Amino acid sequence: MTVSLLFEQTLNGLQFGVMLFLMAAGLTLVFGVMGLINLAHGSLYMAGAFACAGVAAATGSYWLGLVASLVAAAAAGAIIEVVVIRRLYDRDHLDQVLATFALILMFSEGTRWLFGSFPLYLDLPAALKGAVRLPGGIDYPRFRLALIAIGLALALALMWLINRTRLGMRIRAGEADREMIAALGVDITRLYTIVFALGAGLAGLAGALVGTVQSVQVGMGEPVLILAFVVVVIGGIGSIKGALLGAVLVGLTDTLGRFLLPQAFALFMDPSRATSIGSALASMSIYILMAMVLVWKPGGLYGGANGS
Repeated sequence: MTVSLLFEQTLNGLQFGVMLFLMAAGLTLVFGVMGLINLAHGSLYMAGAFACAGVAAATGSYWLGLVASLVAAAAAGAIIEVVVIRRLYDRDHLDQVLATFALILMFSEGTRWLFGSFPLYLDLPAALKGAVRLPGGIDYPRFRLALIAIGLALALALMWLINRTRLGMRIRAGEADREMIAALGVDITRLYTIVFALGAGLAGLAGALVGTVQSVQVGMGEPVLILAFVVVVIGGIGSIKGALLGAVLVGLTDTLGRFLLPQAFALFMDPSRATSIGSALASMSIYILMAMVLVWKPGGLYGGANGS
């Protein structure tokens, strides 16, 4: 193992983390402000990826595809909130889980009907192809660096929105006392639709960006949804700052665990067994991290931080 290889894997973990943040940010806002368990959040992630692939294929423009992913997922989120979610706010969490699970099935089968079952692949624009020479002689993919920059820029923009704007003030107030802001004349129904659409748009954009690195396929949102819930629990429900920190911790723990643990076990056992045991422990590492954080801070790192 070399220092340059370790640095490269750290960048991979950071890139994974900021993409997880885009997924988890909407989830923590919806859960924190609206008290809603939304299992269909991963389906919105998938919808954004397919919207990007479809528009990019039709127009030949990857950038238009990214815009389409954001718009399509936000629009789908707003429609879902008005048609389905709005009827679930006063229901218990079991009803919310069942209803949003039904949405997962509808999204999956509808997407399969429209696009088929085979994976789709996105072509990068010329500006994002190739590698960048980093200090230490590391050639790192230009697009992965762009993902890190985009994710961090969106994180800063979202924290500015939540903490420095009138809409953000209403979102934070809605999380603290929704009855009070409704009594003060704020249209809570409209606020909920905006929050849900904002979270859906971020998830859709994340799906498009990750789909560019991997592939766009039916069901791609469910594995990421589990990790997003882990991020929300670690960071603290309703906290954007917590979601960012939790996502980076999960991304680094998962990536470095898969890289370092097999090598560590190979020091005192045969390579095949070390790879098997190390990979298994690496898969468990993020859940061990979550348990450790909850033992230390049961509400998460920024639990009760009111979205800041």
